[in-house]
Amino acid sequence: MMVFNKWNIALLIVLPLLVMFAVAGCGGKQKQSNEDTNVKIAGSTSVQPLSEELAEVFMEKHPDVTVSVQGGGSTAGVEAANTGTANIGAASRELKDSEKGYGFTETLIAKDGIAVVVNPANKVDDLSMEQIKKIFSGEIKNWSQVGGKDQLITVVVREEGSGTRGAFEEIVLGKDGKFVVSAIIQNSSGAAKNTVINDPNGVAFISLGSVDSAVKALKVDGVEASSQKVLDGSYKISRPFLYLAKGEIDAVAKAYIEFVLSEEGQNIVAEEYVPIN
Repeated sequence: MMVFNKWNIALLIVLPLLVMFAVAGCGGKQKQSNEDTNVKIAGSTSVQPLSEELAEVFMEKHPDVTVSVQGGGSTAGVEAANTGTANIGAASRELKDSEKGYGFTETLIAKDGIAVVVNPANKVDDLSMEQIKKIFSGEIKNWSQVGGKDQLITVVVREEGSGTRGAFEEIVLGKDGKFVVSAIIQNSSGAAKNTVINDPNGVAFISLGSVDSAVKALKVDGVEASSQKVLDGSYKISRPFLYLAKGEIDAVAKAYIEFVLSEEGQNIVAEEYVPIN
């Protein structure tokens, strides 16, 4: 029979507390470990496919790391980085003046040209920026007004929230410009391209990385839409792909960004976009 003295009672009280604190300590350590091996990227839907491909290769090299990639648009990426809901915010445009005070570390990971494409049967090869603006705003309605056939122009644009649309609006239409209300709206570069493939009078803007022989990319002010012309700045309808981080970047996120900028990472970029290294 056990005799309960003051030492036995003290042990009965203290031991459960010690176990509880030990379990809590282990749980906290595990949580920290999970945080240290997770990288969350959120933002531009244009950057998203590239980030997913880069993340997949990075995770193959580092099986203990999870890199999750989410869309939502460039503005959502800026907010995610600013609020800390993501380690890295992705944007496919320059930061607005109102966003430049957030204190981000900006990393340019790639450049992307936005090509103005038509059906290969269209004999128009070159348009000025002003002509492109007037076509997409509806002021120019017929191909004959820019040297083409006497046919009404079918304008194809991306959906609201698209990084490609936002960049095109800013660069081509300007602050107060608006797309013609009759424009066909498509939710991806692929869908916009397919519309032009199937319509000899169609015109659309798509990522340069999506251009192939099925469509014709027009020259802009005499400059061809090519990776080299985007890189040297002579092709004007182009945009940056940015990674944004606020405050001190944790070691795993930093290692991921370093991989993206490495030769291997930039080779992946070069498959569809314009590498910066």
